[in-house]
Amino acid sequence: MAEYDLTPVNVPKIETKYRSIRTAIPVPESLEIFERLKKSEPRSMQGQPPIVWHRADDFTVADKWGNRWIDWSSCVLISNAGHNHPKIARALHDVIDQGLLATYVFVHAGRVRLTEMLRTLAPQGREYSVFLLSSGSEATENCIKMAKTYALKKYGPKRKYFVSFHNAFHGRTLGAQLAGGMPRLKEWIIDGDRTFIQAPFPDGYKNEDTGFELFLKTLDRQGVKPDEIAGVMSESYQGVGPDFMPVEYAQQLEAFCRDNDIVLIMDEVQAGFGRTGKMFAFEHYGITPDLIACGKGISSSLPLSAVIGRRDIMDLYAPGSMTSTHSGSPLCVAAAIASLEVIAEEHLVEKAARLGAVLGRELARIQRKYSARLGCFQGKGLVAGLQCVLPGTKTPDPATALAINVKCLQKGLLMFAPVGIAGECLKIAPPLSITEDALRESIRVFEEACDEALG
Repeated sequence: MAEYDLTPVNVPKIETKYRSIRTAIPVPESLEIFERLKKSEPRSMQGQPPIVWHRADDFTVADKWGNRWIDWSSCVLISNAGHNHPKIARALHDVIDQGLLATYVFVHAGRVRLTEMLRTLAPQGREYSVFLLSSGSEATENCIKMAKTYALKKYGPKRKYFVSFHNAFHGRTLGAQLAGGMPRLKEWIIDGDRTFIQAPFPDGYKNEDTGFELFLKTLDRQGVKPDEIAGVMSESYQGVGPDFMPVEYAQQLEAFCRDNDIVLIMDEVQAGFGRTGKMFAFEHYGITPDLIACGKGISSSLPLSAVIGRRDIMDLYAPGSMTSTHSGSPLCVAAAIASLEVIAEEHLVEKAARLGAVLGRELARIQRKYSARLGCFQGKGLVAGLQCVLPGTKTPDPATALAINVKCLQKGLLMFAPVGIAGECLKIAPPLSITEDALRESIRVFEEACDEALG
């Protein structure tokens, strides 16, 4: 976890169209708020850059002391349609004025509308249904449950294994972390569950072997036969990078699952709703999942997630036997409907693809400039990552990643804390609404930060 120094630093004042730095960073007056939070929250809630958000609009974030940042976090891949979009805000006001704040799983009109909208986004040629939930972890947990249930009911208890990938992150709840691929995140589970197994992810950098044969060899080494596997789940891109599969690998994985009637799940919680220049990132691979886990960018604001899945799998449980307290909450649903409309009306998927070409080209240039310290660049659309390494190695360098992150903060560019397997990855994810001039300005700021930290 990143450890930010809360000592205020006097930094150069900045005033541009999109950025304002007018105080020391962190703001001296904000320190009391951080101290109060330390007393009332667990340590696990700490670890992000030390600013106190006061207002967020479109692709900028401001505190109440006159500082304003270009946002490269999107609230960690949430604000795809931009912060505080007027259409989303109006939709929320309309529901409040209507007088409908909660419904449990009783029906309201918005729930019908949203599930229909999400069905139309699913791959054509299959009948899908949509289960609305509250968080990404809930969505991936549901996918695990449905895959194992399908296998049990159709084939019996022999078909019990669930395969995912090294370095994967699927959430923080028990099932999601059993499927996750970072051992340090599941030490608390103690004995684990031997039916959850992981294969190397073919990212081409941390694992240079990108052939599908390695997947098959991994199963064989662990004594797992294809007819014993219930489901395979992968992030459409791994959040530690972002790291993408080679297209051929993804297609071979899909064929393997089809040939053996294994439920194929793509975790789109981070990747969905235009982030990569496609509505869903798995579209880059030309594959058709059985279950799609959605979250984060689905509403650009309030807590909502969804599983879009094959109806024959989704209908395995009887009425009332698989629900969630806040499934289809009227406010969250209204935000999601408005967000999906904004993404369509403002052509944000296409915009992410177009601006992603600018972002990718410039970040690749910066990586080449400091190739001994920035060991790897990956990106697609408006999500990208640069992995900091010790000079001339692939050994993660979280200290340098944090130093660059802090310099960006001091210059009016906001990123979330470095991610990756050791906190070495500088993750970049601006709202899809960012303008090209703001994007180019923020890239210049990022390069200045790299020059100062690495030059």
